Amino acid sequence: MKNLVLMTVAVFCLTACGNKKAEQGTQVPVEETAKANDVASYKLDQLLTEAEQLIDKTVTVRGFVTHTCKHSGKRCFIIGDDQKTTMRIEAKGEIGGFNRELIGSELAITGVLKERRLSKEYLEQYEKDVNDKKAKEDGSAETCEAELSNIQGMRDWMKEHNKDYYSTYYMDGERYDIVE
Repeated sequence: MKNLVLMTVAVFCLTACGNKKAEQGTQVPVEETAKANDVASYKLDQLLTEAEQLIDKTVTVRGFVTHTCKHSGKRCFIIGDDQKTTMRIEAKGEIGGFNRELIGSELAITGVLKERRLSKEYLEQYEKDVNDKKAKEDGSAETCEAELSNIQGMRDWMKEHNKDYYSTYYMDGERYDIVE
């Protein structure tokens, strides 16, 4: 599972960040956040266990910021309590961006949960690219082995769940609060 999470982060980190400055949220107790948002509230670990039923719905998710895009702040990544589960949050709605100072903070982020499906064809191409990189013997063999293991883990999950795709989830964040 850890390898799958790392793979998901790697896939989304490959996307470039924009150039807009970040704005900061407010600090409120988590109980007030849930009441003010008037939407279902989840810790990240719990949200991902129910994600398939929550796609395109507005929810609040809590997690700790592990990364914000350096140049734009247009996305951040949060991690769950198990420190293995991660999710990308896109700055939308009232969120102008995520400041780098948020790294390490727990946020309660309200937004629309989205799904990205990685097809069998996508995984085949990704595996080919990794094997091509590995063949160059550029010192990244260990990284390539981890990526290949992630790909196999995704395939195993697809087979186990009788799906022809692997789902990754992210959120179009509309607003956030720093949890005290």
